[in-house]
Amino acid sequence: MTDSKHGLTITEVRLTPILVADPPLLNTQGVHQPYTPRLIIELITEGGATGLGETYGDTKYLDLARPLAAALIGRSVTDLNGLPALAAEVCGDSPAATGADAVDVGGLRGVQTADKLRLSVLSGFEVACLDAWGRATGLPVHALLGGKVRDRVEYSAYLFYRWAEHPGGRGERDDWGAALDPAGVVAQARRFADTYGFTSFKLKGGVFEPAQEVAAVKALAAAFPGQPLRLDPNGAWTVATSLTVADQLRGVLEYLEDPASGTDRMAEVAAATPLPLATNMCVTTFDEIAGAFTRGAVQVVLCDHHYWGGLRNTRELAAVCRTFGVGLSMHSNTHLGISLAAMTQVAATVPHLDHACDSHYPWQTEDVLTERLTFRDGGLDVGDAPGLGVELDHERLATLHRRWLADDGSHRDRDDAAAMRLADPHWTAPTVPRW
Repeated sequence: MTDSKHGLTITEVRLTPILVADPPLLNTQGVHQPYTPRLIIELITEGGATGLGETYGDTKYLDLARPLAAALIGRSVTDLNGLPALAAEVCGDSPAATGADAVDVGGLRGVQTADKLRLSVLSGFEVACLDAWGRATGLPVHALLGGKVRDRVEYSAYLFYRWAEHPGGRGERDDWGAALDPAGVVAQARRFADTYGFTSFKLKGGVFEPAQEVAAVKALAAAFPGQPLRLDPNGAWTVATSLTVADQLRGVLEYLEDPASGTDRMAEVAAATPLPLATNMCVTTFDEIAGAFTRGAVQVVLCDHHYWGGLRNTRELAAVCRTFGVGLSMHSNTHLGISLAAMTQVAATVPHLDHACDSHYPWQTEDVLTERLTFRDGGLDVGDAPGLGVELDHERLATLHRRWLADDGSHRDRDDAAAMRLADPHWTAPTVPRW
């Protein structure tokens, strides 16, 4: 569908893969590489409006994004309902969409499938369409989604076990230092609280023996009494270990995120503990909702507009969660300001956003925006500027793209296990459950 009358027809699509500096953050699969791939999308309309989108930049996503970008020429940015069918048509035969299912290491979101890959790409284009539409009409994206129900979105500090630097001194050095014990985790949390005003804290677990991570959470509880805490081992534990940890942290955690992998194990854990369980691994598509919700496997869904297929699907997910009495928050992966702006716009429109949203953004020292988004008192204000309300810095974008062009291929696909092998040559990504 074209929309030349109103100048909303897409005349050009620019795809710019980039590499962004990432700290040595640890998880159950390994450690973040020095640079992580992202894809920046620019849609230009007949009327001169430009829309921005951002998503994963690994090769398998680029292979899907390119044919979709070409197919969008001549279509209207308002034809959002036509995007899924278009993506299925032009991306369905891509090698990236027909490979065997595998564990999604980059997003740590359970099993990777062709549909999830396609939705992750589609989401970036949907955001870009909404941004262009908003800029052309003078409306913020939240208005195109039905209007905001809050003027501010709360975010949580995202804590990681981490090294002081990448193996061999690779990548960019920061001043955070190592955090490998409870004292290091608490110090990290204090800095997040002092710098950004965060009042809730999530620790990425699955790195050390569960007892050590329990000790870190208890140290956080002592340092920040009464403030919401979360622990996420990315499905690294057995049901028995999950229940042991849940018992030890009952009354301490706001929720326990993905202690065990898969709906079956999560349902077993949920049936035996009053501690709420959250997920961004066993409920990541609409097809997975019925099995998890009817069995009471999760009490909180951490949605992520990237792999749910965009902002409108995020709102649909929110409605389903509300119907079943399941809480809602937002998951985050390594991302830049375009994604954070999109998260904030849709979060502003969801009536029952029950918990502060995750965000990796404070860890990213590089961005492609003319002005970084700034957390104040643990949240972001929701503005009324047209579209997403952010502007692209083309010089910064070009710099990060040149890094991608110069890369020998070792960073163009995220691989936390490969990064860990630089420190431990015998490392292999653990089979879960790990403990």
